[in-house]
Amino acid sequence: MGGFAMALTDIQLKGLKPADRLYRKFDGKGLYIQVSPTGGRLFRFKYRFNGKEKTLSIGQYPDISLSDARKRLQEARELLAKGIDPSAQKQAEKLKCTNFFEQVAREWWESQKEKWTVGHAESIMRRLEANAFPWLKGRPVDEINTGELLQALRRIESRNAIDTAKRIGNYFRNIFIYAVACGYSTHNPAADLTKALKVTPKRNLPAITEPSQITELLRAIDGFKGTFVVGCALRFAPLVFVRVGELRAAEWTEFDLDNNLWTIPAKRMKMKRDHVVPLARQAVAILKDLEPFTGSGRLVFPSVRTPARPMSENTLNVALRRLGYSKDEMVSHGFRSMASTRLHEMGWKSEIIEFQLAHADKNKIRAVYNRAEYLEDRIVMMQSWADYLDALRVGAEIIPFKKVLTLK
Repeated sequence: MGGFAMALTDIQLKGLKPADRLYRKFDGKGLYIQVSPTGGRLFRFKYRFNGKEKTLSIGQYPDISLSDARKRLQEARELLAKGIDPSAQKQAEKLKCTNFFEQVAREWWESQKEKWTVGHAESIMRRLEANAFPWLKGRPVDEINTGELLQALRRIESRNAIDTAKRIGNYFRNIFIYAVACGYSTHNPAADLTKALKVTPKRNLPAITEPSQITELLRAIDGFKGTFVVGCALRFAPLVFVRVGELRAAEWTEFDLDNNLWTIPAKRMKMKRDHVVPLARQAVAILKDLEPFTGSGRLVFPSVRTPARPMSENTLNVALRRLGYSKDEMVSHGFRSMASTRLHEMGWKSEIIEFQLAHADKNKIRAVYNRAEYLEDRIVMMQSWADYLDALRVGAEIIPFKKVLTLK
């Protein structure tokens, strides 16, 4: 190739040995090889652009041969002739081809969200946006190491959000499984990450289950001074004892108030099947009171700030705090434990209660055909439960319901 009168040869390159200090051997036209004290040999191009001296990394020898280095040099010189800085061009191409963490995480989320309920999918993204993206969003996934991920989880642990840290750690593991499968990364630095996290003993969510305490809670709810919609949600929750996400995202089209039924579609259910909730007279009355306020919209319990979105997952818990109940006494999920405990005490069959709670059916085949199973029994049970709560509220003498219906 012309212009390399004092050019290097392959024999010379193979014979280059490290010295105490970094040194260079020039090939011509600004191309040289740089030899480090550790033995590394890097081709570089020295040039001037807009009056400033700059260098461009060509590649490591022998991964890049001498002839390949000269070809890349020629390409760089052609860019210069067009007024383009080859270093800036190389950086732009690298960024274009880089798969950053936030980009890959959102792609993973999009690929998985159909198997989650809408509320669960939203929760996952909110957690990533609050706990991961601020520190990792601009990092190439193939460069992220275990230490970086652990540091992000330690930040979460430092505010004593141990469960959140564990969830985020599991998201990391699945995001990198996806990244490796798609060819975005060659390794999964989150494979065993959660083993390094703090362990907290499992405990049941706080719930009020004693009749006298239920009486106090129901009376406190009746005196709630917050917004009408939140007050209705508080009164509705113990009557249906569904999961909080299922309640707050309820849509008017799901309700058949003529037949006192609420059918929650599979896409919003944890177990991914439609769930029929019989509505007691008291529950229907609450919905009819609420209909003039939110019935013109899609959501039964919309957010005050954004009516197109459901109320926050923390709204009911905040309301309970305003009523004087600490997070160690009662949480919104506790209405499920309240109903389960008392209904068992009242003598209802476990199968009916568990089905109404929409817990997993261990017999997967039977679960497919069970959507309306025990419906007649559940209709009676839900009305009996609502009447029981009314009796507690007014302080009537309670005689536990001991009759057990025959399972269909």
